[in-house]
Amino acid sequence: MPKQMVFEDDARKSLAAGVEKLARAVRSTLGPRGRNAVLDKGWGSPKVTKDGVTVAEDIELEDAYENLGAQLVKEAASKTNDVAGDGTTTATVLAEGIFREGVKMLAAGADAMALSRGIQKAVTAVTDAIEKMAEPIEVKDKKSLQQIATIAGNNDPTIGAVLADAFAKVGKDGVITVEEGRGNETTVEVVEGMQFDRGYLSPHFVTNEDDQTADLDNCLVLVFEEKISNAKSLVPVLEAVSKAGRPLLIIAEDVEGEALATLVVNKLRGIVQACAVKAPGYGDRRKAMLGDIATLTGATAIFKDLGIKLDGVQLSDLGKCRKVIVSSDNTTMVGGGGKKEAITGRAEQIRREIETTDSDYDREKLQERLAKLAGGVAEIKVGAATETEMKERKDLLVDAKSATQAALAEGVVPGGGVALLRAEKAIDKLGLQGDQKLGAEIIRKVLDYPLRAIAENAGIDGAVVVNRVRQLKGKNDGYNADKDEYGDMIAAGVIDPAKVVRTALQNAASVAALLLTTDALITDLPKKEEEGGGGHDHHDHGMGGMGGMGGMGMGGMGGMGGMM
Repeated sequence: MPKQMVFEDDARKSLAAGVEKLARAVRSTLGPRGRNAVLDKGWGSPKVTKDGVTVAEDIELEDAYENLGAQLVKEAASKTNDVAGDGTTTATVLAEGIFREGVKMLAAGADAMALSRGIQKAVTAVTDAIEKMAEPIEVKDKKSLQQIATIAGNNDPTIGAVLADAFAKVGKDGVITVEEGRGNETTVEVVEGMQFDRGYLSPHFVTNEDDQTADLDNCLVLVFEEKISNAKSLVPVLEAVSKAGRPLLIIAEDVEGEALATLVVNKLRGIVQACAVKAPGYGDRRKAMLGDIATLTGATAIFKDLGIKLDGVQLSDLGKCRKVIVSSDNTTMVGGGGKKEAITGRAEQIRREIETTDSDYDREKLQERLAKLAGGVAEIKVGAATETEMKERKDLLVDAKSATQAALAEGVVPGGGVALLRAEKAIDKLGLQGDQKLGAEIIRKVLDYPLRAIAENAGIDGAVVVNRVRQLKGKNDGYNADKDEYGDMIAAGVIDPAKVVRTALQNAASVAALLLTTDALITDLPKKEEEGGGGHDHHDHGMGGMGGMGGMGMGGMGGMGGMM
């Protein structure tokens, strides 16, 4: 495939144009007075959203060079969302600002690598200042949790109330799942369940393409201590499960080779909806955790010392679970079928072990096991009047949940862009020289961009607001755009998780530094239209393409037939 290239200033101009287009669309959603964006999905009703990462992910630019810049900044937003659950719009605004100011410095003759080093040193100083500024919050502090979740949920107080209730019920380390409900009311219910950090062994097990998870409803659970590699020994279990007409979750030391292939083929054929995950923990701790899972689900744990082979496992040896959600790195079990007395007894046994152990490490691991077994799972069932509203509310709840967990992990700082503005003093202490100093000055200049954007979205001159906030004496004083007043942000309930602010700045600087040190852009050469090719000819080409797709589809079906 022939390529096209641009270099140096031309490359940076194209990148800057793409980044600016993306940032302009995303920036308008920032803050309590942020505007909506309407996204055309190509089918059905358009999506109306105020979520920065949703807007960013929908953007694909026509110009190939500009699109490279937009996609890289989109990466900063997505990464921030994955790690902290919020701060995606802030990350985009900061990335665009750092790159724009950096391009001006490069045009004036600054060295790109020295600028990049200065940027990274300034970011480290600012993030350290933010961490020192953070005030820890406890899961008992329902009011603070509610404020964080409300802000992350686009200032929806019902989202804040629901999440504060869920965290109060299951604690800081508890598991919270968000599912679509059946009514108009959003409810929270605590059920028996647990989560452990092992994901599916093959992406072919995925059943929910949107979330990339394997969702198993009313499933059976096989708890097996050893490796499973022989497909023949697995067949009797699969046949019994297939007759029962229920999905199967296999938790074992490992599932590999032909055994894994058999599970995948059966799942693809629709014979047994199965999913396999590795057992959590190592050594004796793994055996103990398998025992916990067996107790929770009502399964018989098939350990080596029981002398039961895999082909001798009966349907009665399998546990039950109302819902299992398996992602690439986590397994969440909700509504285990174990007896209440057995679960309580197991929890008591772990408590006794905690009291008698001399090792701090063992005590910590036992407490983790106890939290998983006895903490339960808070199920949030999202209520809404329409499907569009339900999807939007579900996305907001998931983001707000992540932001609340981030706040519990690293504490909170004053919101509304104030924390970044107050942290700029940390740059003065660096004592950098030359172009590295210019890089640090870029960070100093862009730290007020989020506050500026929040003010401008509220219809007020951003520069005026920034100057006024700088003159305020209190370390938590800032501009509350929701109420159009100045004052103590923490007292007003305008707070951000420190992790969200830190992650947004780090990811923005990382992407912007990458863009500033880019000197060449290479993309595929666009295909030229045939001369004289009018609308009718173009239509014919499109139909030919459709025919080709049909051929591919039939070939794929034939391949499946061969597998069967």
